[in-house]
Amino acid sequence: MGIGVLALAVALGNPFSLGVAAGEITPTGAFLWGHATPGPVRLEVARDTRFRGVVLRRAARADAGRDGTIHVRVAHLLPGRVYYYRFVRGGSASTVGRFATAPQPAQAVTIRFAVSGDADATPAPGTSKPFYNRFEVYARMAAERNAFNINLGDTIYSDSDVSGTAPALTVAAKWAKYRLNLSLRALQRVRSSTGMYSHWDDHEFVNDFSRPEFGDSLYRAGRQAFTDYAPVTYSSANGLYRTFRWGRNVELFFLDERSFRSAKASAGGACDNGGSPDLAPTAPQAVRSAFAMLIPSLAKPPPAACLDRIRDPSRTMLGFDQFTRLTEAIARSNATFKVIVNEVPIQQFYALPYDRWEGYEAERKKLLLFLQSNVRNAIFLTTDTHANFINDARLQTLEPGGPIDSGITEVITGPVATRRFADEIDAVTGKPGSGILVSALFFKPSPPRGVGMRCVAPNVYSYAEVSVTATTLTVTPKDPAGHVVKDLTGEPCAPVVLQSSG
Repeated sequence: MGIGVLALAVALGNPFSLGVAAGEITPTGAFLWGHATPGPVRLEVARDTRFRGVVLRRAARADAGRDGTIHVRVAHLLPGRVYYYRFVRGGSASTVGRFATAPQPAQAVTIRFAVSGDADATPAPGTSKPFYNRFEVYARMAAERNAFNINLGDTIYSDSDVSGTAPALTVAAKWAKYRLNLSLRALQRVRSSTGMYSHWDDHEFVNDFSRPEFGDSLYRAGRQAFTDYAPVTYSSANGLYRTFRWGRNVELFFLDERSFRSAKASAGGACDNGGSPDLAPTAPQAVRSAFAMLIPSLAKPPPAACLDRIRDPSRTMLGFDQFTRLTEAIARSNATFKVIVNEVPIQQFYALPYDRWEGYEAERKKLLLFLQSNVRNAIFLTTDTHANFINDARLQTLEPGGPIDSGITEVITGPVATRRFADEIDAVTGKPGSGILVSALFFKPSPPRGVGMRCVAPNVYSYAEVSVTATTLTVTPKDPAGHVVKDLTGEPCAPVVLQSSG
């Protein structure tokens, strides 16, 4: 499909295809992206849509070695201004993109943005229609007219859940996946409508990726293709960890949870229970036994070696250097609200914890305790789980002694287009409806019967809309029509409202 868009553009005599994007927005700069048949192009940046007042022209190139992608960093822009940009070759021009530079750090401005992720445009074999949907979530995010948006993780599916499709393991195969996703107009629209911060998770590589388990060769392929198709800042020292300030009210902290993490606790079969990794190794046995009728393997205790690995303080999600950079930076930030852009969930829900923060329990608690003691007004925004789950990122929930809140909320949102959480649980159990049943019987009820999540919506495509003022940060989970996501109870999920504590 993506190749078809490119072929059509060439056939019509226009070298440009797949839209444009502006990333890494700061008060004075941006990283601009485009795509064309290989060769020289010219970037134009203006303050008006007709480009009568061009403020910058720059020679650039669609790089054949990077699949025809164009990458240009621009600087010396004015804070808090709207700019338009395009790429030109001869009499042809790309789509016109728009972005707004961030306000200066001392300026108190209301900031609105949206976040979602997990998008797969793969069609079923023998068809051309995307298996899941046409990225309506992205179209709705564009319609919000936000200051910027965040495309958070699984921006392609190298190993799609669509049956009969081969995994994309090489750079060229991953390029094809990006072209496929960008063949959908909704993704082009959200990338051109305003600034877009892009971030990876595991499926840019393969499912549940870590370098110790899958190797550096696959990591390099995923990194190369991702940085070719998204305007992002990457370095071997920092990975994708970076921060961005939007005025006095908000600072974003993007965590790289793939480049430096230890292997999962389940690696090598240490957590196997009945031939596959135990489904809930950290859940109390009373909870496990209650669900043994649905999942028989829960009747017996998990392997002790598995729990030892999960709790091992030498295992890491972030790596020592990134953990230090994050904690130092977020502690000294004077932004009113600190938004931690988080690839995998940090709250507890016990089911299959290996790829999430729960599978790295010592570092999870270390980070939460640090934030609790040193940082005011922090919140986690997360994707990955293909559901809307909102709760306190507790230090413990069902463990002896009962729940202990951290005071830090996590909002999990998405997906854009892939198998939803409830459907995934159905696939694991082989019993239709079990995903909704588990969610209703365990995720929603308060401890000690369940986890007590504030919002449980495991079967809806979605995004989180965020508004930040000088005193309040509000997060509203929304569906592809822009309506508030409904909880399992049938009632709309209450917006998360974080009041500044000074």
